[in-house]
Amino acid sequence: MTFFWILWGFDALITLVVLYFFFIGLADGTVSSFNMGIWTLLLLGLAVVMLGSLWLKSIEYLTLAKILLWILAIPGLLYVLFILFILIGKPRWN
Repeated sequence: MTFFWILWGFDALITLVVLYFFFIGLADGTVSSFNMGIWTLLLLGLAVVMLGSLWLKSIEYLTLAKILLWILAIPGLLYVLFILFILIGKPRWN
């Protein structure tokens, strides 16, 4: 049960980052009618993962809820590892 909430919290942080970039894009005009469909699908997918996992947990399908949360958590964890590699390794980009 605790692992579910850890995954859910990590996915909530990812969702907050995406929402931040969405609202910043709305403010500066980079989110426009040209790419609003992509943003709509992205935000809908995040809502399905976050709310769907809570729904699955509420009807006692905890394993399926964790699998659904891992769909978003795996790319997030890979990105965190990439950033840590850059910060620790200090690679040369030339």
